[in-house]
Amino acid sequence: MSKRSVVFLCSGVVLAVLCASVLSYLHLRRPAAAPAVAPTDSAAGPRELTLVFTGDLMQHLPQVQAAARRDGSFDYTSCFSRLRNFFASADFVVVNLETTLGEAPYSGYPRFRAPETLAVALRRAGADAVALANNHICDRGAEGIRATIGALDKAGLRHTGAYADTSAALVRAPLRLEKNGLRVALFNYTYGTNGLPVPSGTAVNGIDTLRSAEDILRARGEGATHVVLFVHWGNEYETLPSRQQRALADCFHRQGADLVIGSHPHVVQPAETVCDSTGNVCGITVFSMGNFVSNQRFPGTDGGLSVRVTLSLDAEGRTTYRPEYLIHRTCILPDGGSLSGKRYDIVPSYARETLPADCRAEFDRFIHRTRQHMHRHSRGFDEIEYDY
Repeated sequence: MSKRSVVFLCSGVVLAVLCASVLSYLHLRRPAAAPAVAPTDSAAGPRELTLVFTGDLMQHLPQVQAAARRDGSFDYTSCFSRLRNFFASADFVVVNLETTLGEAPYSGYPRFRAPETLAVALRRAGADAVALANNHICDRGAEGIRATIGALDKAGLRHTGAYADTSAALVRAPLRLEKNGLRVALFNYTYGTNGLPVPSGTAVNGIDTLRSAEDILRARGEGATHVVLFVHWGNEYETLPSRQQRALADCFHRQGADLVIGSHPHVVQPAETVCDSTGNVCGITVFSMGNFVSNQRFPGTDGGLSVRVTLSLDAEGRTTYRPEYLIHRTCILPDGGSLSGKRYDIVPSYARETLPADCRAEFDRFIHRTRQHMHRHSRGFDEIEYDY
């Protein structure tokens, strides 16, 4: 994986001050408030929309080799198979895709490129969209960005955060997720691209508190009932969020974001509900979901969380949040059909019995360690432990 993240240019204090300045500036130039959310029929009860988010979907070269079949094709079906029913429990599933896609030659660290078949398997498993603004999106230059977007389009996966066209209307538009009268606007930003320049003619959304404030304000003005920011940030392999992450999360929520979902550290960091002055939950922050799937094996990197949030909107336009997380581990299992003789399967905590007996001890250690970490440091989330 990439070298340790570049430290943000601004300290947490500076970020907080900047955020306050941005909000004051926007207040002065704020247009008339958008119309309130149309009331729902109280007899019908609240309207709901459920979102699932996953962590870093990596493709180190051993993973690509494990997906290679003897007939020259690639097959990632087993990787996601145990999550298909869980994904089906959500209205929308959004994955952080931390590799480019395209044709051979394929490569892992430090410049990732994986077969387009990966997108097809992800869509078949039930994923709906991917976040592309991360530190590896420029690994293969403009061609890599365009090939990745082309592969996602062919697979039927929506995407945001990186663009093959710099049209302002495209780059500034959120990914819109709508159902049951709920209209979610999702924006995606990254701290950087490993020092690689964003290729001419393409665009990648960077973290910018002025921009996020304007994006949120515009999305609300266009009728969004909720705003989600999917942010690539933080320091790799640190199990607690940095001061910069906390300052940014606080800034984003004060700007009007409902959910702030984090990726990049490759280990699980806490998840928290955000409360207003009266103690009511008014938002959610997930600092890092760890790895969705990868070849990283040192403690804490061999798995992660998928976060599920159900938004309920009542007749008066008030939102209630039901935040949950599922713990899963990347298990390397024998596979006679693979050229490498292995496969990489994402195994949720409730699927322990599907593993060979000699794989269960490491699996149990990861689940136990992650569960203890979440219990100690998180607030307001429930763990999903039942079978799908």
